[in-house]
Amino acid sequence: MLPDNQRIVITGVGLVSPNATNLSEYREKLLKGESNIQRIDLRYFGQAPAGICNFNETKYRKKKENKKGTRAGCIGVYCAHEALKDSGLADDYYQKHRTGVYIGLTEHGTVETENEIYNIKGYDYDVSYWTHHHNPRTVLNNPAGEITMSLGITGPHYSIGAACAAGNASLIQGVQMLRLGEVDMAIAGGISESTGSFGIFASFKAQGALGEADDPTQACRPFDVNRNGIVVSEGGCLYVLETLENALARGAHIYCEIVGYGMNSDAKDLVLPFGERQAECMQLALNRAGLKADDIDIISTHATGTKQGDTEECKAIRSLFGSSSKTYINNTKSIIGHAMGAAGVLELAGNLGSFEDGLIHPTINVEELDPDCHLDNLVLDNPLKGENITTILNNSFGMVGINSTVIVQRLPD
Repeated sequence: MLPDNQRIVITGVGLVSPNATNLSEYREKLLKGESNIQRIDLRYFGQAPAGICNFNETKYRKKKENKKGTRAGCIGVYCAHEALKDSGLADDYYQKHRTGVYIGLTEHGTVETENEIYNIKGYDYDVSYWTHHHNPRTVLNNPAGEITMSLGITGPHYSIGAACAAGNASLIQGVQMLRLGEVDMAIAGGISESTGSFGIFASFKAQGALGEADDPTQACRPFDVNRNGIVVSEGGCLYVLETLENALARGAHIYCEIVGYGMNSDAKDLVLPFGERQAECMQLALNRAGLKADDIDIISTHATGTKQGDTEECKAIRSLFGSSSKTYINNTKSIIGHAMGAAGVLELAGNLGSFEDGLIHPTINVEELDPDCHLDNLVLDNPLKGENITTILNNSFGMVGINSTVIVQRLPD
């Protein structure tokens, strides 16, 4: 076992999702299957189901600062402050030059660019009306940088572009930087502002991969035989990471330890996933954690509601966990939609409560299970009571063939 100064734990969680503004509310809504997915009207595109976050945007910075910054930065600032508050870290306790901020993003700058082009159209495309805030708004490190400015953090900050695997990738980065001794504390997680971009919706639509249903709360239906695509959501989830040694010394509440992780590439296709590489990614995480398939209590699936995506992941899971009778499987996107760069970390957060209450939140909207998506112990419709849940495996896979898996464990009592 690693020494305590190399074991990395989560001590704070701050989040905003389409159905909640804090972890306890989020957990409650997931157990009830309450999504709050709604139909929105997009410029140039029309209506589509989407997950929109409703939170106090001026709780930690002024309206003027939000206007100068970005939607992603606004979400990030809120989540970062909430995570630090949840961790019990006083402002003067941690060294701000020894704190790193690592933010996972699927995309950034699309919303701002579309808005500026729309605005300048009203001035006959006169570039003198193009905002001077455009460049700092659209650089990839923007959301991480906005967080450091709000909190006065002077340690390293950057964003990690890893498509929809980015949230997990940011956690992995935080673990690695802490183990290297580059920082003493990390704020890591993912953010998405995708619902502000008609281009993202239009692209999924053109691919035949945009989810739709008469009732928007039923539009995201992973594993269902009639699933028809992704429901785009915004959101964010950031964690405070520190060494077990430091967390114990200050008497922190510890949610879990990050015990294993894996990342790899399909090297196959820009869009289509590849289950064989996904299985290799999960096995890499198991190996790094020193665990076997039977040791995993919950698999939090990436499944987005696309035909091939869900099928490939299920194939990968069956190849590793087909004989594991104690491993339960669920999906969070069916409830909150796909929050892109924030998806993996929001999905992990939604399952952390299982360590305390022993419940596995359900996958919803599966009216007829696709035989190709059959998984033993897939939790559907209602929460399931598990026994002694100690270990969660969290999958996130993304476009251009990037895969990530993170494994967390509850510390022994």
